[in-house]
Amino acid sequence: MDELLQILDEIHGGVDYENCTTLIDDGILDSFDIISIITEVSSAFDVQIPANEIVPDNFNSAAALWKLIERLEDE
Repeated sequence: MDELLQILDEIHGGVDYENCTTLIDDGILDSFDIISIITEVSSAFDVQIPANEIVPDNFNSAAALWKLIERLEDE
């Protein structure tokens, strides 16, 4: 999770990723941020995020994104 938090902070700093649960809903992250996150997560964790998983629920919080990564690693 620490590596994910570091990735998120490098892409879009100044956000409390450990507590924020509305990253998409409140417009904190935009589409360019999401593309960057997908690219960095794919590289760092060796997972491919399928198009059907690119939904707000999976990106609204670091915790939700971490759950997605763990699920994809298990597949």
